[in-house]
Amino acid sequence: MNVLTTAFDELAPLHRPIMVLALRGLFDIAEVATDAIDTVADGRVATVVASIDPDPFYDFTQERPQVVLDDADQRAIEWPENEFRVARFPGGAHDLVLLAGVEPHLRYATFADAIIRVATELSCEMVVTLGAAPEAVPHTRAPQVVGSSTNDGLVRALGLSRPQYQGVTGLVGVLQQRLDAAGLPAVSIRVGVPHYLGNAKHPQASAALLRHLEHVLGVPTGHAALAEDAMRWREIGR
Repeated sequence: MNVLTTAFDELAPLHRPIMVLALRGLFDIAEVATDAIDTVADGRVATVVASIDPDPFYDFTQERPQVVLDDADQRAIEWPENEFRVARFPGGAHDLVLLAGVEPHLRYATFADAIIRVATELSCEMVVTLGAAPEAVPHTRAPQVVGSSTNDGLVRALGLSRPQYQGVTGLVGVLQQRLDAAGLPAVSIRVGVPHYLGNAKHPQASAALLRHLEHVLGVPTGHAALAEDAMRWREIGR
C-alpha cells in the first residue's frame, strides 16, 4: 500500500535536519503541541515535501471531512492533513522537517513507517515528538515540561530522563518504539495542561514546549510570538 506522496527529487540538500512532529488527538490536549509546531513554521517559507494519504487511516465518522467554498465559490472537500514541511534556518545548527498532523484511528504501524521513511530519506539526525497531556496542575503555575529518550547519548547531553510510562498509548508511542527499532534517535517532549481547561487554548503551554524544544534543537522556535497571547490568556484567567 503506497500511502506516501513525496517531492524529494528537487529539494536542495538540508543542513543536518531534525524532524519535529505533533499529532492532534489523545496526546495533544487543546492542540497545544500542534499549535507549537505551527508557530515554528509561522513567517518562514515552509515547503511541503511529503504527505500521507488520509483514506486508509481514519474513521471519517469521527474525523469528518469538511466542505468549503474556494475563492471561485467552488465546493471542495478538506480531508485530515498530514503534510511534512521543510523550514530552513540559514546559519543555524539544523534545518527542520515539520509535521503538525492528525493522529490516525487505524493502521498505526503503517502510518508510523511512513513517518520513518520521510525521516530516513531526508537524512534526519533525530526525531522529536511533542505532546500535551491533562494533569492536576493549576493554570497559575508555569507549565511543567518533561523530556525523555531511550538514547543514552541524548539523555546525557540534554539532561533527559529515560521513559518509564507503561499503559495504553497512541501513535506517538508506537512511533517511538519503531524509531528505536530502526536505530533513529528520538526524543519525546511533553507538557502538562490543567485538566479542568478542557479544549481551551493554552498558549503558555505551547510556549513552554517551544522553549524546551529550542534547547534540544539549537535553533530559534519563535516562542516569543506567543507572549502576547499568553499574557492575554493570563489576564482572562484571573
